[in-house]
Amino acid sequence: MKIIFASQNPNKITEIRAKLPDFTIEGLDPKVFPNELLETGDTLEDNALQKVRQVFEKTQASCFADDTGLEVDALDGKPGVYSARYAGEQRSSEDNMQLLLTNLDGEDNRKARFRTVIALILEGNEYTFEGICNGRITTQKSGAEGFGYDPIFVPEGEERTFAEMSMDEKSIISHRGRAVDMLVNFLKELK
Repeated sequence: MKIIFASQNPNKITEIRAKLPDFTIEGLDPKVFPNELLETGDTLEDNALQKVRQVFEKTQASCFADDTGLEVDALDGKPGVYSARYAGEQRSSEDNMQLLLTNLDGEDNRKARFRTVIALILEGNEYTFEGICNGRITTQKSGAEGFGYDPIFVPEGEERTFAEMSMDEKSIISHRGRAVDMLVNFLKELK
């Protein structure tokens, strides 16, 4: 089965392809989608649905999109839906991490969770899947793998950040991995 993943993020596409080896996953063609998809919703689910609807409208093909947020307890759930642009519209992972670490400076409660919502349009019907990974924010960056906030997030039950894990290790326990597992199980049931 061929499915379009509504993303131009090569890191996300690689992670998704590894989890869906029996499917042909295509990222967005920059010629068809030269601009970023709109994300103007107030929730992760709103944004995932907004993105997948834009792709379906143009392609009429089976497609899915995700939106992910990092929710930090001490910051009342921020950055949340604004995680990618927490430090500004330049969407710099370095700037985002630095601002988060600055905002948590001296804070004892470092509990956080990553949430991913995947929206799927299949044969015109919409479905959503949510994956959550609880953990904590470190006081400094560690590791060179992954992307985004991975160097400062330690998942529950681990001592290493996501950035210190291989992609395979991360995908077993990550928020995106869990949401993709739900998507995979749903698609397998349809076969």
